[in-house]
Amino acid sequence: MFGFGMPELIVILVIVLVVFGAGRLPEIGGALGKSIRNFKRASDGKDEIVINPKKDDDPKKEG
Repeated sequence: MFGFGMPELIVILVIVLVVFGAGRLPEIGGALGKSIRNFKRASDGKDEIVINPKKDDDPKKEG
């Protein structure tokens, strides 16, 4: 895992805990998870946005 061992990961976790605090750590984890999920969806190439053109000449609305 990028050359990080267990002691290095523990030091990084302690630093993150000190900087952000224990209360915000779940929020940061959730935001990171959502970011990774959205990145994976975007990299799949599937567009979820459907654009339907607006029809101005709709006969139902004219009468």
